[in-house]
Amino acid sequence: MAESASVAKWQTVVLWAALSLYALGRVLQPYPETFSILLIVLLQVVSPAVFALVHGSILYRVRGMIAFTVCCLGVGAISESLSLRTGFPFGHYYFTDLMGPKVFDLPILLVLAYLGIGYCAWVLSLLILGYRDKPLTAKRVFALPLLASFIMVLWDLSMDPIWGTLDRAWIWRDGGPFFGVPISNFLGWYLTAFLFYLAFALYCRANPGGPVPSSSCYWRSAILCYGVCALGNLFIFRAGLFPRTAIDASGRQWLTMDILIACTPISVFAMVPMALLAWSRLNVQSKSG
Repeated sequence: MAESASVAKWQTVVLWAALSLYALGRVLQPYPETFSILLIVLLQVVSPAVFALVHGSILYRVRGMIAFTVCCLGVGAISESLSLRTGFPFGHYYFTDLMGPKVFDLPILLVLAYLGIGYCAWVLSLLILGYRDKPLTAKRVFALPLLASFIMVLWDLSMDPIWGTLDRAWIWRDGGPFFGVPISNFLGWYLTAFLFYLAFALYCRANPGGPVPSSSCYWRSAILCYGVCALGNLFIFRAGLFPRTAIDASGRQWLTMDILIACTPISVFAMVPMALLAWSRLNVQSKSG
């Protein structure tokens, strides 16, 4: 049997603590009048980022996780900065002060948001495709980013109208057909995610990793992190949390309930099945291993 990477006790503690804090952030989201908006944002952005850094340092070692972070945050920041100035690839928009401090008009926390969910989407793709302990051949180098990008875009579909049109964390200058969000945003997300996943896949092919963890608990924690993200939208159906209607920057009026009813099925019927599929594939792979 191939040697397996070990997971230290402190790493397990940090992983589950970060996952718990992330879940707490999702639970607190409907109560901005009681808890600081910045605290809620920190819990929903920093906690999954910490989870990703620790989980990834076990799977790819510290050097490999640094490579993933550079690819993810680097390409993400470039795409966001370029779009803020030119409209490509996401569309024309700007950020409000909801997400805290900015560097060159780009919220620091926004870039970090790529890391946590971006890493979990990568892990789900590894499990679904059965690549967790296989070398990345030329075919796999492209197959893995194609699926991971799709899984990450599902997240954006489920949250962008809420954070943009309702919370107004960012404003789409011309509105858009998906409850105030332009279709270019989702195409831009797929392109951006594909580019940073491809860059990391090429890194992994050139730098094969060592033994991978055999613990099912270790792999399931990443699935649960994505699942917490998916199910978090169920908590926002709270009377009085948002005004009855929202008006986007183009002047078009949207019913809040329509936005929530549209985003929640994406979470439940698109994101959750990805997590369940990864869970099922992990069970099959664990039995066969």
